[in-house]
Amino acid sequence: MRFGSRLAHGLFLLAVCASAHGFDFADVSQRARQLASKPYENPPVTLSKELQALTYDQYRDIRFKPQKYHWRGAGLLFELAFFHAGFYFNFPVQINEITAGGVQRVRFNPDDFDYGANKLPPQAVKDAGFGGFRVHYPLNTPKYKDETVVFLGASYFRAIGKGQRYGSSSRGLAIDTGLASGEEFPRFVEFWIERPTPKAQQLVIYALLDSKSVTGAYRFVLQPGIETGLDVRMQLHPRDNIAKAGIAPLTGMFLAGENQRSTVADYRPEVHDSDGLSLHMENGEWIWRPFINARRLLVTSFAMPNPLGFGMMQRDRMFSHYEDLESRYELRPSMWVVPKGKWGAGKVELVQIPTPDETNDNIVAFWVPDNPVTSKQPLELEYQVLWQKDLETKPPQSYVVQTRRGTGYQRTPDKAAIGFMVDFEGPALRKLPPDAKVESVFSTDSNGQLLENIAYRNEVTGGWRVALRFRRIDDKKLVELRGFLRHNNETISETWSYILQQE
Repeated sequence: MRFGSRLAHGLFLLAVCASAHGFDFADVSQRARQLASKPYENPPVTLSKELQALTYDQYRDIRFKPQKYHWRGAGLLFELAFFHAGFYFNFPVQINEITAGGVQRVRFNPDDFDYGANKLPPQAVKDAGFGGFRVHYPLNTPKYKDETVVFLGASYFRAIGKGQRYGSSSRGLAIDTGLASGEEFPRFVEFWIERPTPKAQQLVIYALLDSKSVTGAYRFVLQPGIETGLDVRMQLHPRDNIAKAGIAPLTGMFLAGENQRSTVADYRPEVHDSDGLSLHMENGEWIWRPFINARRLLVTSFAMPNPLGFGMMQRDRMFSHYEDLESRYELRPSMWVVPKGKWGAGKVELVQIPTPDETNDNIVAFWVPDNPVTSKQPLELEYQVLWQKDLETKPPQSYVVQTRRGTGYQRTPDKAAIGFMVDFEGPALRKLPPDAKVESVFSTDSNGQLLENIAYRNEVTGGWRVALRFRRIDDKKLVELRGFLRHNNETISETWSYILQQE
């Protein structure tokens, strides 16, 4: 697994609930309210120095023994495995099981772990605790239970569906991401997992979140499949006013792509978990914003009241575009968020952070409510997160499949001109005859001068290509471009939206 360097550290221990039958969201909500009524206390570091000093590779060498998987041999479709505390994860998280008999704490036992090549004294691992857990389920074949979802580090979780590899992740909450004041990383400090029935194909997980500014109660319903889904119910209890509360945050990595080639001699043409942000607006409009590896911190937003959906998507599925046999970027899932109910006024914010390599998660997207999240005012929302590949959410008419920067050969080159080729595909374009007149409705903001804007049929794919050339008026300022395709005065594509940073 790749752990982004921006992961927050640690989870701390709370006492187990004495509640028995009927443990549900109301119990977690009550705990969150009680916790929010008290001042925040930094958890003490109780982990041994040996575990704190583990490197990435040393930590990966500690594995939960398969024969010790929770629920193994019980005739259930689901099994649980646990992560050891250590490395980035220095504050243990408490894990409980909900059964017909009540709530029971899952006890940590170092004998349940294989420590690999690590030479750790018994005293260093005694009572170390869990860093997190993962859920196994027969995704790809009934003969084997695949790792399906992981909760590990701060409030991070990520999942995969059938035929997918781990990529982008989600979080319970993002606070002050991209602000000069610095980001706050809430942590899931305790989990309760319902023991499923033998034929159950979904798993219910509750979580308690805590941080300096807020506490929260969460209910997750895991539904593994071709696209794995997590239904999320969250209730926040702020201790203080929150400058920026990021709801349903998505986190991923973009190093290089078609629109931004690698700056080093990399044999891989592209390196990214996802290649763009997709937005489905309340008025029905679809918007596509390709990602970039920003030269400096870049924070942009889209006004988005009552969003119908948004996600960080991996639309490029061709292995030859990545050529990475280890990372298999073409198999990494798109992540799509489906809000439930009316969320009200707000915006989707996109934070793009410079990264020198693929070890850093440098792309974050989330929804921010216009109404401030204030002290003593609970906020409750519900949504679904989908990890997609074969059933990927796309606009119903046509959509961008690639954005390529460059002008190609020019007999008399204009060195000040910047060029893009934007390819669209989709059902609306496939229905058109080859000689159809498709209009390219593209424009720049006041810092750009459009020199060329031509749409023509792509005879290889059956889609349409737009050739753009423009000049930037002031190299020290951003320029925004946007456009869509039109046929017979009707919009037949999503809107392509691109930010070009200052030089």
